Amino acid sequence: MNSSDRRSFLKGIGSAGAFSVMPPSAFGALSHGNRIIHEVAHPGPAPDAKPKYSVKFAVAGMSHDHIYGMVGAMLRGGGELVSVYAAEPERGAEFLRRYPQAKKAASVDEILNDPSIQLVLSSAIPVERAPLGIRVMQHGKDYLSDKPGITTLEQLAEVRRVQAETKRIYGIMYSERLEVRAAVKAGELVQGGAIGRVVQTLNIAPHQIQQGHGDNGGASPRPDWFWEPAKYGGILTDIGSHQVDQFLFYTGSTAAEPVTSQIGNINHPQHPEFQDFGDVMLRGNRGVGYVRVDWFTPDGLGTWGDGRLFILGTEGYIELRKYTDIAGRTGGNHLFIVDQKQVRYIDCSNVPLPFGPQFISDIVNRTQTGQSQAQTLLAAELVLKAQKNAHWLHLDA
Repeated sequence: MNSSDRRSFLKGIGSAGAFSVMPPSAFGALSHGNRIIHEVAHPGPAPDAKPKYSVKFAVAGMSHDHIYGMVGAMLRGGGELVSVYAAEPERGAEFLRRYPQAKKAASVDEILNDPSIQLVLSSAIPVERAPLGIRVMQHGKDYLSDKPGITTLEQLAEVRRVQAETKRIYGIMYSERLEVRAAVKAGELVQGGAIGRVVQTLNIAPHQIQQGHGDNGGASPRPDWFWEPAKYGGILTDIGSHQVDQFLFYTGSTAAEPVTSQIGNINHPQHPEFQDFGDVMLRGNRGVGYVRVDWFTPDGLGTWGDGRLFILGTEGYIELRKYTDIAGRTGGNHLFIVDQKQVRYIDCSNVPLPFGPQFISDIVNRTQTGQSQAQTLLAAELVLKAQKNAHWLHLDA
């Protein structure tokens, strides 16, 4: 069939008709669906390994509901929750309803002066977390803060000084890596060389201000401090810390700098100091990264954010769809990997979460298997510098 005849033929039957007369093999160049290998990591329920160690821990401050995930991780790891202090009575009552085994403490000092307590957890108002952590270390205890664990460079300098002096652990719960099963699996693949050397990470991390359920902070109206950057550190310091932690971990960078960053208030004029958009470009000694965070997740998504992570390697790449796969598979923890041989989809919903047992083990053995102390504080440093040097974004109406 010559060119003129071919055009006349296609015009006569229409595009739908053209596809209907094509053999299945003709779609090979358009769809690779039949070449995707589907896998399930750890078929069956996620195995709960029996904890090897046990330590007594307490909670001091719970201004954010992330505290429940933190407590859950420590309990899985062998921690024994013994006491709790809450500055907000209503939050304390809800916590004790969930964990009746905890004794209600009258003050933070009661927890700090209890020699049996080895670890203190806190999701206090962000600006209060570092001062508390410093006191915890000075009292000979280890500390695990919700993110952001530090809100100013001055706080960071003091945390580093006291941590070096006391040799205590200053942990920060970067849960979007440590408590996401697909992110754990991605770490295993990267460390196993599945995509060669990692060159770049790209994080897209939208968040929702109020979802109406769950422990991610949006089950009820946000408190006043949520809208004040001086109290939460700004959008890059806050939710950006998750993403910068991932950049350091997956690239293996031990030194890095923010190249450029920007922040803005696009859609919340009623809260003029609030920042609902931010991004940052990063350069490390072993890779580069880009992070975008925002507070624009629409109600129609059905979860608090459509978090994506792309890991580019020299021999392949990985994509994580952490919390949802829009118009696709149900649930979260979806991982896609492309290498030199094939395309694979891995259902990571049953991958074990190792951070809890590792962190408890680190407290007992004075090791750093669950979290590198240097990397933890470097992630904080990078977002603090990115926040401080960010350009304010102005968009025309």
